[in-house]
Amino acid sequence: MDARSIIAQIRDGETPSGDALRWIANGLADGRVTDAQAGAFAMAALLNGLDEAGRVALTLAMRDSGVVQKWDLPGPVLDKHSTGGIGDNVSLMLAPALAVCGAFVPMISGRGLGHTGGTLDKLDAIPGYQSEVPSEKMREVVAKVGCAIVGASGDIAPADKRLYGVRDITGTVESVDLITASILSKKLAAGLGGLVLDVKVGNGAFLPEIARAQTLAQSLVDVGGGAGCRTAALITDMNEPLASCAGNALEVANAVAFLRGDHIDGRLFDVTVALGGLLLELGGLCDNTAEGQTMIATAFQDGSAAEKFARMVAALGGPSDFVDRCANHLRRAPVTGEIGAPRSGFVTAVDARALGEVVVALGGGRFRHDDRLDLTVGLDQIIGPGAFVEAGDPLAIVHAADQDRLDAATRSVLAAIGIGPEPPEETALIVERIG
Repeated sequence: MDARSIIAQIRDGETPSGDALRWIANGLADGRVTDAQAGAFAMAALLNGLDEAGRVALTLAMRDSGVVQKWDLPGPVLDKHSTGGIGDNVSLMLAPALAVCGAFVPMISGRGLGHTGGTLDKLDAIPGYQSEVPSEKMREVVAKVGCAIVGASGDIAPADKRLYGVRDITGTVESVDLITASILSKKLAAGLGGLVLDVKVGNGAFLPEIARAQTLAQSLVDVGGGAGCRTAALITDMNEPLASCAGNALEVANAVAFLRGDHIDGRLFDVTVALGGLLLELGGLCDNTAEGQTMIATAFQDGSAAEKFARMVAALGGPSDFVDRCANHLRRAPVTGEIGAPRSGFVTAVDARALGEVVVALGGGRFRHDDRLDLTVGLDQIIGPGAFVEAGDPLAIVHAADQDRLDAATRSVLAAIGIGPEPPEETALIVERIG
């Protein structure tokens, strides 16, 4: 086999055999496939696509290009993946809650790029927390604590790492086939028995249109199932931030407040419980999703999820008293400022994507993979659609490195929040379940 003939097959509208796709994946991992060939492969896949069997074969081949975890644990191995949004810190609460309910959660997470945040960047705000650890350490923590939220080690799906970088510079990021293989190859390499996908839709999502979100969700569910993992997806609304804040340290503080019961954002609670209940059903830890949702909610209400999160943080190098003394451990931005409403009325819209771009401009997100982040900056106490405000009432608080950036952020936030005489229509938070 050779790369040129395999690429030509896809160019001509055919799906290569499983053996051919394994050859490509191994060639991506070991360098036999050149950057030019990788780019041509990605473009051919974008333009002509693969059939379902081809998507499954490519996903498994990319998974098998590195180490695949095998577990011998007294409970199911479960995980969730989000396609990314603003104020989406669900993983920080969901992983420990699942562990309380009897699951084991090796949560392989990523970093943010563009307007969406990344779970590993949030965890980097915790002093001492090791978000990048060898597979052996991840296995140790999962077995001991029940959950570990870490990045993919170098031996996890190396074919995906190579192809992801090529897609980013060749205009092929949008390929549903390659998105599916990229997400699932890393998740399945963790040895999962059940996976739930949180596919975002709306102005703050990677895929704003419902039809494209449905297509991706269905592809992920079909390929995950075809690869032998019980898989389902929820399509959830991202037309406003999920939490009332956006920014790495701020979202960690928000997650700790949630776990402690000090402050719980309603939308964040509902999505977290919905995903958790569905995962517990997939893992056989309850009879149905409603029962699973009750189990997850109880783990929050009785404090056991907070205790589990504290143990995970300590096991991965963070402070042993992090949950109890979160404010003492998280660094703060040197400049803060409250944004007042310019007039009275109802908040009619909150442009989530625009707020995500504000965080990036403040230094809390990336334009490029190698950008260095300021983990302290962002937006807090963001108001939601439907609220009534008087002129001067707070719409959000900016956390910035200096006054100039605070002023620029203030202008952008004011442009992103609509105020009118009538409240907006309510929209569904859980749009659809697939699988």
